[in-house]
Amino acid sequence: MPSYPTNNNLYVLLWNKYKPVLVKLMRDAAEAPQTYQFISHEFRDLNPKERGGHSFTLEAHKRRAVNNIKMSVVAQDLLEILLKSNTAATLLEEAMYEFKMDKEFKLTVTRHELETAEDSSEESSEVETETKEAEKESA
Repeated sequence: MPSYPTNNNLYVLLWNKYKPVLVKLMRDAAEAPQTYQFISHEFRDLNPKERGGHSFTLEAHKRRAVNNIKMSVVAQDLLEILLKSNTAATLLEEAMYEFKMDKEFKLTVTRHELETAEDSSEESSEVETETKEAEKESA
């Protein structure tokens, strides 16, 4: 009977194997959400008794998870590997990324742009200008 690791780093080696793919998905997500189909046995063989399943959602920004991933070892290990990659860590500083794996082991990576202080001040000044112009027209 095979013995399975009991530590929380069950999936680190698997995610590390796919680190180049993950970084490429993150880069390409700037254009549109990206997907990657994993082979189910790679996850199931590591932990066949996983009660919660292997699906998860990880929202990450600035070297940390934005959402609660305490119940998903798969997501925790993914974040650990992303932070070990200089490129992925830099991308996480620039924007928020959502990593979502469904029950069919399809991972979707989506980049969410964050509104910066400059963007919001530009938008508010545009709105103010439009409002003033509308007031002049109606007067």
